[in-house]
Amino acid sequence: MNIGKYTFTSPVILAPMAGVTDRPFRNLCYQLHADLCVSEMVTSEKQLWNSRKTLLRLNHEGEKGIRSVQIAGTDPDKLAEAAIFNVTQGAQIIDINMGCPAKKVCNVQAGSALLKNESLVADILASVVNAVDVPVTLKIRTGWDERNKNAINIAKIAEDSGIQAISVHGRTRADAYNGEAEYETIAAVKSATSIPIIANGDIDTPEKAKKVLKLTGADGLMIGRAAQGNPWIFKQIKHYLTENTLISPPENEEVCQVLSDHLLNLYSFYGELSGVRIARKHIGWYIKNRQGAESFRTLVNQVDDADTQLHLVAEFFNSQESLLAA
Repeated sequence: MNIGKYTFTSPVILAPMAGVTDRPFRNLCYQLHADLCVSEMVTSEKQLWNSRKTLLRLNHEGEKGIRSVQIAGTDPDKLAEAAIFNVTQGAQIIDINMGCPAKKVCNVQAGSALLKNESLVADILASVVNAVDVPVTLKIRTGWDERNKNAINIAKIAEDSGIQAISVHGRTRADAYNGEAEYETIAAVKSATSIPIIANGDIDTPEKAKKVLKLTGADGLMIGRAAQGNPWIFKQIKHYLTENTLISPPENEEVCQVLSDHLLNLYSFYGELSGVRIARKHIGWYIKNRQGAESFRTLVNQVDDADTQLHLVAEFFNSQESLLAA
């Protein structure tokens, strides 16, 4: 599949996730064979572009792969301006958010709330596509709720507007992240359009990835929550899709090393105090389901300095090795 000048073969893509897909995490996922990593969403409200949060989201210095930036908002002109601004900051692909189910986003009629207004969707997509000379992609859900699944209509509007790829999460906005994703609607969107369609939702193993590709006929896959604490999932899925064999999960030593490097990059990117605090959730994801995880999480969440946090992480994984040897 092609997105503008970028060519992919059954790509496995990191989904944009607020508070997660910052530059350190995107670089890590690129390192572990993600084909494309989409940034946290950047607001279309110009007065917020100089805030610390947005300035960090706009920072692509040293980005290891294609720079895909997601923008969010409701006003076609503001979104076009945001697209132009992000391209000047280094964005090589612009992605439009019409999939976020968060109340604070939908309450201002942004994110997946836009799916209720197809004429506004058309205006937004045309405005953004015509504003920039880089490819524009779109992320959507299957619809607003079970009675209002209009992903096919939205996809046709997107195709007519010049959108070059669509990621479809197999849930409605009303579903949020509850229940199981369904893939029939994604398959229907793929059948109804001729642009690349990327399947998203509950893809958490290589076997599931292959199954979803078969069920949907999608051109690629998008991984969100399953990559949290497990950036190896991209490498694992790509190997399984090409070789039809599973590779072993990383050993404790590798997990510890990758996590430690990730933490160092967070400290460097955010500064020590913010980096340590942001690192806590990542540590929690990396150690999930390991013996002693809950008590260790309580301990490490009380730490405010980088050296101690790193030391505790190393001790935890050393203890995991001891448990395996026992």
